[in-house]
Amino acid sequence: MAMIVEGRRGNAIQPKHEDYIPTFREVANGSLDTRMYDLQLEESVSALLDSLPLESRDYASSETLSNGSVSVHTVLTERLSLVVVSLSKLLTEQPRMSWIASAFLLHAILLTYIPISARRLKEIELNDESETKTYRKFLVDFALIARAAVDSSRWEQYYKKRAEQCHIVDLVDGRVFKTVLLVLQGRSDILKLLFGEIRENFSYAADIVKQSSGVQLRLSDQTHFTGKVISLPKEQKVVFSILRFSNTVFDQHLMSIKIDVDVRDFIDIDARSSRIFKEISHWHNPKRAIDKKKTIQISNDKAGMRLRRSNQRYMDEMAKYAASLTNAAGKILEPQTITVQKETKASTSKAQKPPPNPGNLQQSQSGTVPNNKKAGLKGKSTVNKTKELARANILAKKDVYAESTFASWANRREAFDKIADPEARYRRTKTYQDDLPKNKSVTVDAEITLYSLQPLLEIWSGYCRADKRDQGFKIAALIWNQIRRLWTMENGLTKEILTHSLEVCRILGLPPSNGVTATVIDHPLTFSFKIPQPLAVKLSIGLSPTDFQLLYCGPYMDRNMDSQPDSRVPFNPDGWQRRVLDELDADHSVFVVAPTSAGKTFISFYAMEKVLRADDDGVLVYVAPTKALVNQIAAEIQARFSKIYKYGGKSVWAIHTRDYRVNNPTGCQILVTVPHILQIMLLAPSNAKSWAPRVRCIIFDEIHSIGQAEDGVVWEQLLLLAPCPIIALSATVGNPGQFSDWLTVTQRSSGFELSMIKHEQRYSDLRKFVYSPPKRFTFKTLGKRLNLGDLGLDGIPGFQYFHPIASLVNKSRGIPADLGLEPRDCLILWQTMAKHQTATYPVSGDLDPKSCLPQIICKADIIAWERELKDLLSFWMSNSDSPFDNVLEELSAPLEQQHTIDVPVSATNQNSELIDVIDPSDLQQTILPLVTDLHDHNALPAIFFNYDRAACERIGKSLLDRLQDAEKSWKAESPKWAATMESYEKWKNASKVKAPKAVKAKKTKDKDDERGSKADAERDSAEREASPFEHFDPNAPCEEFSFADVQQVQKTDMEEYFRQMEWKGVAEWLMEALKRGVGIHHAGMNRKYRTIVEILFRKGYIRVIIATGTLALGINMPCKTVIFSGDSVYLTALNFRQCAGRAGRRGFDILGNVVFHGIPIDKACRLLSSRLPDLNGHFPITTTLILRLFTLLYDSKNSAYAERAINALLSQPRLYLGGESFKAQVLHHLRFSIEYLRRQQLLGPRGEPINFTSCVSHLYFTENSSFAFHALLKGGYFHQLCANVEGKPSATLRQLMLVMAHLFGRRACRQADVENKETIIRRSSSIVFLPELPAKAKKILQEHNQETLATFTTYVRTFAKQHCKDDDRTLPLTDLAVGGSKSIDSDILHSLPATTARSHFVALSGHSDIFTSISDLCSSTRSGIFLEKAVIPHLDIPSDTPLNAYLYDFFMHGAVQPLEIANGIRKGDVWFLLNDFSLVLATITTSLENFLNVAPMDEGDMMNVMGLGDALEEEDDGAEDSEAPLNRLAAATATTLPHVTRKKKEKVLDSWDAFEDDEEVDSVADTLFEGDDASSSGGTATDEGLANVLLAFRMLKVEFDTKFKAMWA
Repeated sequence: MAMIVEGRRGNAIQPKHEDYIPTFREVANGSLDTRMYDLQLEESVSALLDSLPLESRDYASSETLSNGSVSVHTVLTERLSLVVVSLSKLLTEQPRMSWIASAFLLHAILLTYIPISARRLKEIELNDESETKTYRKFLVDFALIARAAVDSSRWEQYYKKRAEQCHIVDLVDGRVFKTVLLVLQGRSDILKLLFGEIRENFSYAADIVKQSSGVQLRLSDQTHFTGKVISLPKEQKVVFSILRFSNTVFDQHLMSIKIDVDVRDFIDIDARSSRIFKEISHWHNPKRAIDKKKTIQISNDKAGMRLRRSNQRYMDEMAKYAASLTNAAGKILEPQTITVQKETKASTSKAQKPPPNPGNLQQSQSGTVPNNKKAGLKGKSTVNKTKELARANILAKKDVYAESTFASWANRREAFDKIADPEARYRRTKTYQDDLPKNKSVTVDAEITLYSLQPLLEIWSGYCRADKRDQGFKIAALIWNQIRRLWTMENGLTKEILTHSLEVCRILGLPPSNGVTATVIDHPLTFSFKIPQPLAVKLSIGLSPTDFQLLYCGPYMDRNMDSQPDSRVPFNPDGWQRRVLDELDADHSVFVVAPTSAGKTFISFYAMEKVLRADDDGVLVYVAPTKALVNQIAAEIQARFSKIYKYGGKSVWAIHTRDYRVNNPTGCQILVTVPHILQIMLLAPSNAKSWAPRVRCIIFDEIHSIGQAEDGVVWEQLLLLAPCPIIALSATVGNPGQFSDWLTVTQRSSGFELSMIKHEQRYSDLRKFVYSPPKRFTFKTLGKRLNLGDLGLDGIPGFQYFHPIASLVNKSRGIPADLGLEPRDCLILWQTMAKHQTATYPVSGDLDPKSCLPQIICKADIIAWERELKDLLSFWMSNSDSPFDNVLEELSAPLEQQHTIDVPVSATNQNSELIDVIDPSDLQQTILPLVTDLHDHNALPAIFFNYDRAACERIGKSLLDRLQDAEKSWKAESPKWAATMESYEKWKNASKVKAPKAVKAKKTKDKDDERGSKADAERDSAEREASPFEHFDPNAPCEEFSFADVQQVQKTDMEEYFRQMEWKGVAEWLMEALKRGVGIHHAGMNRKYRTIVEILFRKGYIRVIIATGTLALGINMPCKTVIFSGDSVYLTALNFRQCAGRAGRRGFDILGNVVFHGIPIDKACRLLSSRLPDLNGHFPITTTLILRLFTLLYDSKNSAYAERAINALLSQPRLYLGGESFKAQVLHHLRFSIEYLRRQQLLGPRGEPINFTSCVSHLYFTENSSFAFHALLKGGYFHQLCANVEGKPSATLRQLMLVMAHLFGRRACRQADVENKETIIRRSSSIVFLPELPAKAKKILQEHNQETLATFTTYVRTFAKQHCKDDDRTLPLTDLAVGGSKSIDSDILHSLPATTARSHFVALSGHSDIFTSISDLCSSTRSGIFLEKAVIPHLDIPSDTPLNAYLYDFFMHGAVQPLEIANGIRKGDVWFLLNDFSLVLATITTSLENFLNVAPMDEGDMMNVMGLGDALEEEDDGAEDSEAPLNRLAAATATTLPHVTRKKKEKVLDSWDAFEDDEEVDSVADTLFEGDDASSSGGTATDEGLANVLLAFRMLKVEFDTKFKAMWA
């Protein structure tokens, strides 16, 4: 079958000579020039379509294949029409080709009627070369004409008007065509073979061709071609028997699967050679079960002290990290002590009072008082009098306190009055007001607010006098905001204050209040309020109140979304937030979709507090997608909650990730973890009866991570496994309704109700800008950053405002639901639409803001107006004749102009003569002008996002270098600096003279001496503090060249941070950048450094961060401005929204800025206008998961929890597969995965885990490499390879490493590697291209793949026979049905049997149901069967593309640079890739130790087996006080190696020669089973061989980790 639809004419290939006949593929792909046909056909196609009777009609053929005329209603499809037109044109020029054209026409008609399943034909080969040439020439000529015809404008217009389904994709079937030529043509009984419709269509089409070309088409009674049928190779029928399996839990799900089971002796052989596996430990939690009768003792006091010091240090760091976090109001978190609430009556919502008793209500209404209350009336009256006296006493005390507060404020105000500069006076007043305690603020807040209006009015008056109102509207907006704050105050709004505020509104032309009334209690002002009234100058804003509010007051608008007080939370929650609280109180599951800064954070902590107050046993699990978010949440819990437990071993919270643990994960009430770890804990047999049933709630933060390629399947499995209600949170879900429906079904099947709560509005708006850097720029110093009232970046040279609607360049996408408009966006849009409206497309007067908006506009009013504007705009977008394009053009015009400025940017270089010419496209050169502008206009702190780790570091280093160079030049030229240094030297010399000599302290002294010494110390300290040079550091960055706010962090804390970073080996330039307020943040940076960067940024010390996407997912790193600096393929619509959400700090900023820097305009438009991706999930049943489920079931002795988990996974619908309709397919996949595990001897006949289950299940994160490793282990390859590891360690380990590099961490070589083979690779120590796998290993893996192929081929066939009844004839993307439904005798076309499992489309080439490889199976399976290559346990052996030898190369040379240069591994990825492989080696070693019962681990051993890099970081955290920095690497080594009791100290191996020392090898081998009797555990010869395997892997890990340690250092 061929497709002739599209072609590229730009790369047309001209024939080299006249006899050259191109291939049909060249024609179909558009690689031939068809322009001559285009010119000829443009007119002839139009004439043909107009004149020929292609329309349907009743037709009586004058010449048919039957014996007489037949009247029939005939319709020509587009395909048949194209055939008729093309044959007509071809026969006009080549009439002698009529016989082959007749066959082609019949072939085309057959494609319409016969089913596609009947078109699996034998291949026919033409005998003669000249016949082959004729055949090819006809097809090429036909293809050229057909392509030119469908490319003509007339053809498109004609068939677009007919609006019928296009069948041109099925235009030519070579096998059918050859069959017609060689088999049907020339047969005398042809008339009897074809049914009527085929004959009639042929006759009808042939007559049309005759009318156009004059050539009559008829089937010849002669055979023009001769050929032979190519016999297919005899297919061996594979008989695959299914092994017996029965399990009481799984059988109920597998009952519907009908398969034949083999009951032969394989089971008995399997049983004799297998060993029951028992989960002793896991590398994530490798502890033996605790014997409660024994007490755990720490044998090494020094180690215990070190561990305690490490824990204390970590908790101290956690406290500092928590201190940098803030709540939604921007305040420091206040901890609260939780106490368990005692059970009382039936619980009711705290926000609602219980309903009155109906009986009592009826009695009171009837005037009857219950008898039991009469006796207490007198006592009750006495109690009331006592309460009234107490209340009066309290009020009196409040009055005294209020007077004291007013007096204090009056004293401070007098000091403020002396400040001449109104802007400075306003800032001082605001600082005082913000710092007041809440109990004092309530009293004087209104008066202070009124007082702050005076300096603002003075500033506004200055703008009015200078006739610069347009520059001062930001001040007028501040005045309006202060007045609105006054009107919303519940206390302190006196009549006098209200009167003054109304007078200000009148003078400025602002809207008056809407019925605001003063409080009952009045209090005289402590100052005289005066409004500046300059002569002959009006203070009116000069705009209508509506336009003024929309243009300048949008960020200040009231954001009340049905907010009401609620006793359950310490703030007034919005309506959607109260609904969340109600659902949580009802123990329901919730799915919350709300944008960043909308107020989702409180949900998690409310649920945590609820669990903590309920009892001491309940557990809440918080699942975060990244370790950075795990640390933040744990720190916030630490800052919010504390609790005293009755019994030891309990804690409020714990962290458990792959790398480290804090506190006991099973002894805490709030566990903060990542998806993989929670999956392990839920599937751990030891937790099935203890920990898992205690889980009360699971919070899935950033639930959209389920759409990720790598970890998404784990998220989906966790949602199905959850044994409790869930809380799913996200800001970016493209299909929330569909995802909610799936969650609802899954939760309901587990017995829980789920509600979706969606909130679409951000708390603070985002304003977008495009930055055009200057062509010339020089930097001297940073200017002042005091710009009162500045919010956005409007008016700054180089920053162009980007209206969101200007991004809608692709009208087919529509308007994304989350494309938010701020008030001024709405006004500009309405004005533009009103300007371009037409009579056909008018803008209703109801959309005029003056008529549809209230006098005082709130955010809720804007939301409603925005919705109506978008509805109208969407209608315009859907109509091509609407004025939408004009609207878009006007809104986009500013972006299309050239905005690069030609003047220096730095605020202090206006007179500079040395101006640098910079490249506007170079991010490193343009970063300083951009940051300088943000600093000067108070738009910091800012986060720069660039998805290239190396680029982040280059940009940061460039920024640091520019600052340092400028500072160095300034110091050399500045008289001010010279004078400062001269004064400093004088002070330093004077201090040395005055400094008293040190006196040794007396061992004993009396109290007088003590008092005297303290007084002297205080006096000396006071004298020293009097000098400004006491804390002056001449080497510290000058504030003119630093973005850091040094006032935000104490100097001692900074010194401690730098000491810790020095210990960690953080690069010096990174620490220097921190001193200047610049941080780098990406996953490749040191963890300690990243943590310090986060703390300092939140505290306000660091004000510029350059980061990858590590700060996008939920991290509390709010900023004023987000800059997307540089384009990347990873900068998607989802990542854009996640990163942009960091801007606009709730509690700090009322507007966020988003800047595009170095990103093309069209890409910026796509980012804004693209809708969020849908969550489609993954196929959740993997082979490793099935194995782990059997382990859970068997080791928990069929616990109720294990059965519930299995039933949940197997009976609930799958998100990926679309629901219940694919349940049968999932179960079939399950059954044959079990079959695979049975044949691999990992499961017994009743589902018991056996043999090397531990190794495979613990390597779950490497699926499918783990199964390939197991195949070699089971096949005895490693036993043979490692048999002589003691005699030839070097050769053994080299080959072992080669095999491991083929199995784990597989990365394909790039095309560039092949191109650079001669220039780069040959000069490198890396070989780059991984050598071929050893023959024996290759054979075992290929046999494993063939057995796997047979297993899953049987799965596909079985499922297809039972469930795929429909014909496989629909194309997947267009849903176009191909072929007909008319049955035809298979002998006529010599059809082969139809396929069952293979796609009928693939079978058109003759393929049968015999598959050659797993790739063939997965790529050609028929529709209706899900079979993803990734879920079939196999590795491509040999690989389709050469594999990168980076692991093998590193093992050989231990260098990092060749990996980056020759192997092409990104520098930021090297550490992670090597650490992952180190983790693989550690897991294998641990699993083999457990299997052989070697060096069994107890409570004091090996808290975690982990990758060496992670282990070294953990060891460093605990070694700071006990080891010198130079020796910390050696200190870490001892704990990272597998636990083995050594007879003597083990040497660190530095080279391969180290293994040649027989004594060392003997030492390692002798200690392998020291203290253990191998025979006691049933040791066999296999175990003895496995001991050599374990020894080899230990030696391999030592060698690899030694080189990894050197790289890490």
